[in-house]
Amino acid sequence: MKTTELDYHLPERLIAQHSVTPRDSSKLLVFNRATQSIEHRVFRDIVDYLQPGDLLVFNNSKVFRARLHDISGVIEIFLLRPRGDFSWECLGKPGKKLQVGDEVVFEKGVIGVVEERFENGRFLLKFSLTPAEVIAFANEVGEIPIPPYVAQKPLELKDYQTVYAKHTGSVAAPTAGFHFTERLFAELAEKKIETAEVTLHVGIGTFQPIKSDTIEEHEMHFEWAEISAETAEAIARTKARGGRVIAVGTTTVRALEGLEGASGAGDVNIFINPGYQFKIIDVLVTNFHLPRSTLMLLVSAFLQNGYEIDGLLLLKYIYGEAIDKDYRFYSFGDAMLVL
Repeated sequence: MKTTELDYHLPERLIAQHSVTPRDSSKLLVFNRATQSIEHRVFRDIVDYLQPGDLLVFNNSKVFRARLHDISGVIEIFLLRPRGDFSWECLGKPGKKLQVGDEVVFEKGVIGVVEERFENGRFLLKFSLTPAEVIAFANEVGEIPIPPYVAQKPLELKDYQTVYAKHTGSVAAPTAGFHFTERLFAELAEKKIETAEVTLHVGIGTFQPIKSDTIEEHEMHFEWAEISAETAEAIARTKARGGRVIAVGTTTVRALEGLEGASGAGDVNIFINPGYQFKIIDVLVTNFHLPRSTLMLLVSAFLQNGYEIDGLLLLKYIYGEAIDKDYRFYSFGDAMLVL
């Protein structure tokens, strides 16, 4: 498949710059794969499409202030993920100036040494601090790593965070979860909808466009994921009773499908695109994604799964309908429920 097939035109006015208030008042496009029908609702109406016996699964990863500047203000370091006891995989601006052995000096006397460079422009930066200490330092002096299409950085992490975030490690938010509020969780509990959590620390590769000419040439990034024994048991119970496993967000999908719903932890780099046969999830909650993104391919694959249709063509049709109805797109935008 040519990467250009993932292009579509989005008016700039529909690129969301912040979440709506309250968050569960965002728009919800409901697409039923069996009937090929579209409904336009408000997100809190999602409860109407759920039933006792269903299991909603959330990614509880928490964003940290992953953008750092050296004391000169010239070099920007984007912390991506820990590699070993003291090293971090990073991106840098200007990245080409940083060579193996160079020191990057931050506030409070914190120093990182370039340990190794990779062909993709990334490099390892070795600190004298543990990963937990680096995260604590970054949260004290760093910036929130919002996407480049958001003009104004949120001042508080909670503005780029789900209400249920627990385990710190993401450099980008699992944004489909933004729409869930404490009020909505109370309604879910009242309807006896089960919930469970996984952890997948979201990497920057999630939102970066595919740069190869074809999707087959794209090298998927690694992310650390974990499914607890409790969540694995909840999934098994749900399947056994004929309930539906509902993934909230593409990051939850990658955790569930990458680890195949079993308890465990490790790096996953699952690349889901049309033709993939889903093993765990039955329903998907997701936002509207950037052109040429792996996320468009994942949603296309789910639209196509089990049906004799072109998933990407259908997704672009749905996106066209959303644009016509002034849905807000990308991280802070509106949502889509695929039944």
